[in-house]
Amino acid sequence: MFGFLGPNGAGKTTTVKILLGLVHATSGRAAIFGQPVDRAESRRAVGYLPENFRFHEWLTGRELLDFHGRLAGMGAEERGKRIPEVLARVGLAGRGDDRVGGYSKGMTQRIGLAQAILHRPRLVLLDEPTSALDPIGRREVRDFIRGLRAEGVAVFLNSHLLSEVEMVCDRVAIVDRGQVVAAGPLAELVGGTAELRLELDRVDDAVRALLGRFGRVFGVDGRQVRVVLADGRRPAEVVAALVAAGVGVDAAVPVQRTLEDVFVGLVEGRDG
Repeated sequence: MFGFLGPNGAGKTTTVKILLGLVHATSGRAAIFGQPVDRAESRRAVGYLPENFRFHEWLTGRELLDFHGRLAGMGAEERGKRIPEVLARVGLAGRGDDRVGGYSKGMTQRIGLAQAILHRPRLVLLDEPTSALDPIGRREVRDFIRGLRAEGVAVFLNSHLLSEVEMVCDRVAIVDRGQVVAAGPLAELVGGTAELRLELDRVDDAVRALLGRFGRVFGVDGRQVRVVLADGRRPAEVVAALVAAGVGVDAAVPVQRTLEDVFVGLVEGRDG
């Protein structure tokens, strides 16, 4: 489960279009399953749901899936078996004979997911798949994505909803202005304690200097102070040093870093 993150205009959707052969890169190389993306073979095992999609509104959901199945090279017998399966999978088992033009936004998103997995792809690219959904719909899509992972299907999730990515992805890449600024396992990017919030019996110049050995000191408010810990520094070290210096520690609260913290720090740090 791979999350591709970035602010608006960073190049996320352009990258997806390059991978799918919809636009051509001016330089560089891209491949899927070892096949250059300018070859149709690279896309035979790929499913795709774009962010802004339009389906044939006069078709029923079943007819739409049959059309996409034929485009994917599926035979009539295979389509006949598979279409009811995917309609049930996305919660449209009783609505397959309704016209797509009468679907709600959520139902249209579901039929889009159905066409993306119809031909049993090995890789599914989803571009902002929860953007039109309410909280219940977003949770259902998360469950849907986790189900794909359980089946061994790789998912490339392009999104700006950091909380969604944090809940489902194993690895992430953050892109800004067309460049990847961070990439790796999610646990490594957000791992560690970013901040320690302290309430002490005093916060004078000597205490600030002591805390400065462990990271950046800020947010001093009376007896309360916050420290952004340097890499490798642990909260226990800070508390031990304070106690050894005779400083009374009334509270020490480690604050775990989130994906949003990482994202904002990287993107804002590149401004200007």
